[in-house]
Amino acid sequence: MTEQKKGSRRGGRRRAFEVLYSLNFNEVDSKRDLEKMFRLAPAPSEEAAERNASERKEFAWELVSGVWEHNADIDKKIDEYSQHWKLSRIARIELTILRLALFEMLYVNDVPLKVAINEAIELAKRFGDDNSKNFVNGILDAVAKAIENGQLRVR
Repeated sequence: MTEQKKGSRRGGRRRAFEVLYSLNFNEVDSKRDLEKMFRLAPAPSEEAAERNASERKEFAWELVSGVWEHNADIDKKIDEYSQHWKLSRIARIELTILRLALFEMLYVNDVPLKVAINEAIELAKRFGDDNSKNFVNGILDAVAKAIENGQLRVR
C-alpha cells in the first residue's frame, strides 16, 4: 500500500470516527439521514487541499455506513469480548473507536487485523484519556486472537 493511500485511510478513519461519535448525540433512523449527516459533517481542514480527499471521503463513508448497518452485531461482539464491562459503562469515545475497529476487523477484507488495531490505538491516543489506548487494545487483541484461532468468523 502506498504512503498516500495509508494517509488517505488514516484520515478517513478519523473522519469516520468523528461522524460516528456524533451519532451518540444525534440519532439517525435511515441511511438517507446518515448520508445527510455525513455530508454536513465538517471535513478536516487539511482535506480540502489534498489530492486524495475524495478517496479519503469514500473510505470514511464505507466505514460510517458499515458501522451503522452492522451496529447490533458489532455491539454484541464488544459486549462479548469486553470482560466485566457492559456497553453502557464504556465511555462514548472508546465505544466509538471499538465499533470502528471491529467493523474493519470483521467486514473489511483488505485491512489486516494489526493495522485495524494500531489505527484504533492511534485514535484512542488522540481522542481518549490516558487509559483509552490500553482499554481499546485489550479488547481488540482478544477479538484478533479469536479470529486467528477460528473462534470468530469474519465476513
